[in-house]
Amino acid sequence: MPGESIFTSLEPLLPQVSKPIQYVGGELNATVKDWHCGGENTVRWTLMYPDAYEVGLPNQGVMILYEVLNERPDALAERTYSVWPDMEALMRRHGVPQFTVDSHRRVVDFDVLGVSFSTELGYTNLLTALDLAGIPLTATDRTDDHPVVIAGGHAAFNPEPISQFIDAAVVGDGEEAVLAITDVIREWKAEGRPGGREELLLRLARTGGVYVPRFYDVTYLPDGRIQKVAPNRPGVPWRVSKHTVMDLDEWPYPKQPLVPLAESVHERMSVEIFRGCTRGCRFCQAGMITRPVRERSLQGIGQMVEKGLAATGFEEVGLLSLSSADHSEIADITKQLADRYDGTNTGLSLPSTRVDAFNVDLANELSRNGRRSGLTFAPEGGSERMRKVINKMVTEEDLIRTVAAAYSNGWRQVKLYFMCGLPTETDEDVVQIAELAKRVIAKGREVSGRSDIRCTVSIGGFVPKPHTPFQWAGQLDHETTDARLAKLRDAIRADRRYGKSIGFRYHDGKPGIVEGLLSRGDRRVGDVIRAVWEDGGRFDGWSEHFSFDRWMACADKALAPHGVDVDWYTTRERDFTEVLPWDHLDSGLDKDWLWEDWQDALSEVEVDDCRWTPCFDCGVCPQMGTEIQIGPTGRQLLPLTVSSPGQVGLRAAQK
Repeated sequence: MPGESIFTSLEPLLPQVSKPIQYVGGELNATVKDWHCGGENTVRWTLMYPDAYEVGLPNQGVMILYEVLNERPDALAERTYSVWPDMEALMRRHGVPQFTVDSHRRVVDFDVLGVSFSTELGYTNLLTALDLAGIPLTATDRTDDHPVVIAGGHAAFNPEPISQFIDAAVVGDGEEAVLAITDVIREWKAEGRPGGREELLLRLARTGGVYVPRFYDVTYLPDGRIQKVAPNRPGVPWRVSKHTVMDLDEWPYPKQPLVPLAESVHERMSVEIFRGCTRGCRFCQAGMITRPVRERSLQGIGQMVEKGLAATGFEEVGLLSLSSADHSEIADITKQLADRYDGTNTGLSLPSTRVDAFNVDLANELSRNGRRSGLTFAPEGGSERMRKVINKMVTEEDLIRTVAAAYSNGWRQVKLYFMCGLPTETDEDVVQIAELAKRVIAKGREVSGRSDIRCTVSIGGFVPKPHTPFQWAGQLDHETTDARLAKLRDAIRADRRYGKSIGFRYHDGKPGIVEGLLSRGDRRVGDVIRAVWEDGGRFDGWSEHFSFDRWMACADKALAPHGVDVDWYTTRERDFTEVLPWDHLDSGLDKDWLWEDWQDALSEVEVDDCRWTPCFDCGVCPQMGTEIQIGPTGRQLLPLTVSSPGQVGLRAAQK
């Protein structure tokens, strides 16, 4: 029967797989609701992060939507994750379908399968889940008995490569969007499901905030470029708008974060202290698509930390955002939270710190109750010229001054993150990373008087992303990327005075080419994804499972009938007149403004942060009806009483 547990079929398989605990559910703060909790018109969601449990469970987006939906009496939400290949093989052999971890119900029984994509490399995992669930891979082959498959997350800002596999996509913040979708589905069910699946999708599309690919036709020019994307149904909008949640204090989620049973990538309780970024880094899709900046108040953060620690028992609190140290009250937040939990085992952390936002007082507050770990800074560009191109307004002297402050105050380890393959980059720009790292070590030794100073250089390949000024840029080919990284490695190792003190971590250029194909691809790339999956592609974000040769072979075969190839999607530079695959999805950013910023990049012109300067007319606020929400508020964190040692753990135990 729909909604029944299949655990009796699953249980015999568990002793035969690695990490069986990831499939059993029952985590602290998990929710299992009655299948008919809201009556016959209950709206049932399965939420999926298309990666392994250890990566998917800590994901804040899924965790938030899970709580938001389960607070509704007429809805329920459960979670599913990608199963490892060993479990997939057993499930196929024994006829066990894709299931939820909360109550081990069949995914196919739910009304909606919502999939959150942080990266495009999870696309093949979506196909595995659909196939295991018994849901046809192609959306047009589904019937009224199948869930509506909805994509979300940052990758959904260009869902065209997976348009044949999804029924719909939502761009932007999900909290209000999932509630609105639930209302539409509940009303449709209450009316007796008129018009079936087609009518439901039409109702969703006509809201203007849900993109349904089947209701849009794409035509192409003889040279392979897109000619036009146009609606093919009356009432369907030409452009679909992103969702933006304002006043984050009204959305204090997750209130009761999930605590994993198995080891996960983040063993901490996380609080999003603000959303959005206007620093204007031209490579950063996350910063562009999440505008405007919306800060959570000091009181709101304090309440979330207190309730979250009591609900979980975690001993670390991650203060999350795209640039956490940019919160207008970050000094008050860190000092007052450190005061609040002084003498306990509760530590605070920021995921990374901008060079120009770091100060020793901030770092000391973060490490007061916890372990003093290494500091991470992201100059991104190896040379000052490159940092102007990408609008990362940090000079070499800024970096040296910052690391000098860190090393002189007791830190021994600094990690620096850079990118290779940025627009206009030369070999010399990359090799300058070695010189910068040497200066960092030299300054660290000078100010600390010690020789055990370390600096780790971490390099990621640049991938142009939609809705950024670099969306028109040609991507660097993987051979040139690897050659530049080899020159950088040799430059670091060549100087014996510093080489052993500098760690060097990097990925080769091949995964970036696949990511580039998927990030700026159009509907024709869907055939590549399906071919890769049919050839065994799984967990492409994991180096041990990724096969560049498989992707290239499948792409050559699938794209040949269309007269395009991988280079056409990746290394080719676009011009302003070209219709881009995502132009009909409105992130609020004016395309003219993005193009002007691209020209500023080529001219090495920097642009200030609009939080502190007059508006630069990016278009987001007037287009979306939003505004920047920042402090300072001048208020204090409440309550101000200091927790006694063990109090936080006692609360968790009592909970």
